[in-house]
Amino acid sequence: MSLQAGRLLLAEPFMSDHHFKRAVILLCDHEREGSVGFVLNKPMGLDIKDLVNDFPDFSAEVHFGGPVQTDSIHYVHTKGELLEGAMKIEEGLYWGGNYEQLKVLIRQGLLEQNDITFFVGYSGWGEGQLQEEIEVQTWILAESDRNYIFQPQNELLWKSVLENLGDRYSVMAQMPIPVWN
Repeated sequence: MSLQAGRLLLAEPFMSDHHFKRAVILLCDHEREGSVGFVLNKPMGLDIKDLVNDFPDFSAEVHFGGPVQTDSIHYVHTKGELLEGAMKIEEGLYWGGNYEQLKVLIRQGLLEQNDITFFVGYSGWGEGQLQEEIEVQTWILAESDRNYIFQPQNELLWKSVLENLGDRYSVMAQMPIPVWN
């Protein structure tokens, strides 16, 4: 499976970095210069209205996207054809876009909860870094699914995606979280 936008990165079972332990990351951009993605399964227990004062009446849980620029809010959505500046991840899936237009789409009812996911911060890799991490098996590559992105997710997503990969991955999915002395 090739490394490209739209793929999922699953943390290997023994990853100890607290940002990425049992993380499922949607890779949104993968170029020669670097890569960007968002952690799908680390909800912050906050609503977008808790973080943005002038946000329309719209309830959406915010996820921890990653440890880079945690003072920024990002969004992945299905309305790229209606949102100027949205970057296409794959067919029907987009990242970002004009924030003011986003608020208008919400107010007009053209964008619903199952069309968008919000993130604080992002996960990023420099040139060649992600490829190196794949080669040393820090990450497991998987196909994405809209339900992984737009349905409420938690720590069980990692296990679910691994089980869906089958074979040896379904065995990995059963491994308990290691406790280090």
